[in-house]
Amino acid sequence: MKLHDLGPRPGATKRRKRKGRGISAGQGKTAGRGTKGYGARSGAGGKLYRQGGNLPFFRSLPFKRGFTNINRKEWQQVNLEKLEGLKAGTEVTPKSLVEAGILTDLKIPVVILGHGEVKVPLKIKVHRISSGAKAKIEAAGGSVEVLEV
Repeated sequence: MKLHDLGPRPGATKRRKRKGRGISAGQGKTAGRGTKGYGARSGAGGKLYRQGGNLPFFRSLPFKRGFTNINRKEWQQVNLEKLEGLKAGTEVTPKSLVEAGILTDLKIPVVILGHGEVKVPLKIKVHRISSGAKAKIEAAGGSVEVLEV
């Protein structure tokens, strides 16, 4: 077998319809557009604002306006309540959180949020931490280190 012998499997491809090429082609005369009317004319359709009296598409979907920020950063959030069961002096890093089953992905940066309480001193090394969470950890005798993203 050589490269020139390769081709699609039998029945995998279908010939395109050649519209408007005479009566014997099966799609001659009106070429499947019916007779007369808006749809039979050239350039018909595709105008989203013209809906034949209905509320136009753009006005019916106000939530589609705006833009998508291509520079948006995604964060994995961990609240302090998830760290309550840890022993005193435990070092909390993204890797240790994945091993503990609290997080799933090491590639996405981690942020610690302040919902919950911490009663034991912990050594925390994460990419970002809220001011409330930092205050609670330091009040319990722990330390916080911010890693680079």
